[in-house]
Amino acid sequence: MDAFPRSLQNEASKNARFGESYLRKLGLIGGMSWVSTGMYYDRINRLVQKRAAPMASAPMLIESLDFRQLYALKSDTEWKRAAQVLIESAKRLEDGGAEGLIIGANSMHKLHDDIAAAINIPILHIADYVGEALKRSGHKSAALIGTRNVMTESFYRKRLVAHGVDLLPPDMANVEILDRIIYDQLMVGKVTRDAERAMKTIITNKAQEGASAIVLACTELDLVVDVDANILPVFDSTRIHCEAAANWILEQELVE
Repeated sequence: MDAFPRSLQNEASKNARFGESYLRKLGLIGGMSWVSTGMYYDRINRLVQKRAAPMASAPMLIESLDFRQLYALKSDTEWKRAAQVLIESAKRLEDGGAEGLIIGANSMHKLHDDIAAAINIPILHIADYVGEALKRSGHKSAALIGTRNVMTESFYRKRLVAHGVDLLPPDMANVEILDRIIYDQLMVGKVTRDAERAMKTIITNKAQEGASAIVLACTELDLVVDVDANILPVFDSTRIHCEAAANWILEQELVE
């Protein structure tokens, strides 16, 4: 009789192929909101477990920031203060042993360049992986749906355009609706049928305007959008970012 069950022997054999040094340690700047931070942790670990071994978990350092400091920023002064908060967080994660970094909020990628310049580890930019996914799928025209600064400013849009994607112009009426849904409901863990209906209407209208795909560029929006069954293909930035993070941890190149 074997000293250990065969399932554990097989697990040990697989772990030998995926040794501890194979899994890189990832830092996550979270808390923006805590709802999406939980999604990131769950999804990344499920992907690592699936691809590495049943007992594997993702080596991660997470700093959950107080979102009151970072909520609905508008003025340059507010954004400069936010940049300092995120830079300090990134440095703490790097000092703690993180070998790479992700920012768990689309809107905060506005500060990507400032943060990247202050640390010596790579940041996996969410929009780059979304752009790559769109390019691989062959979609040339997409509608970007997220918070006000993601939809209207260039920092996010230009990275998608760099991957050959034409973006529909933002609808300011939708911007107001989306900000209310995201900030007043989803970021505090509230999901309503009204929000689900509003998202269906927005996506249907984007299809009529000529979009061939939808980019969910807010990490909470998949709470009110059926990503897998919709009138248009939906590219969920949270799901794509988590896949990229798992690939990076496992030193795999492609986002699946």
